[in-house]
Amino acid sequence: MSPLVISPDEAPAVASLAETTRADVEDLLVLEAELLDDWALDEWAGLYTPDARYVVPATDDRDGDPDHNLMLIDDDGLRLRSRVERLKSRKAHREYPHSNTRHLVSNIRLRAIEGDELLVTAAFAVFRYRNRQAVHYVGRYRYRLVVAGNRLMIRHKRVELDLTALRPANDVAIIL
Repeated sequence: MSPLVISPDEAPAVASLAETTRADVEDLLVLEAELLDDWALDEWAGLYTPDARYVVPATDDRDGDPDHNLMLIDDDGLRLRSRVERLKSRKAHREYPHSNTRHLVSNIRLRAIEGDELLVTAAFAVFRYRNRQAVHYVGRYRYRLVVAGNRLMIRHKRVELDLTALRPANDVAIIL
């Protein structure tokens, strides 16, 4: 069965952050998960603003500050799009052929509006299957969402892993 054709245009249309509901946010986060699981990485990147940031702190310092601490991943908008291009390439040996993944998002909470950003947290579990091996990643997402062009978009995503070490995962070759 072929994957569904999903577009970032399916991101929730909202007039303002003040009118944004938990259902709007849930629709955006579920759309993001579907795009990642379908390896629709260009469409996934389309959910992010040009000034986006995608951060994964080291497992020994979940509260680490990317301006002062070592991060597993610290991508700005340009590096995020470069990551997408690398993962789509046959030269990305860690992900060619692509892993089968399943991103599960739950416990979505709208925390506060700060300036032009809606702060959101959610729990996640990502299951990755490749070369007869199963690996799971579990933790918390922290998002900063904005309204751009009447669409809810992601300006910042922080992935805080509950893992205390990357073993047995060994790496973070996929987008969490």
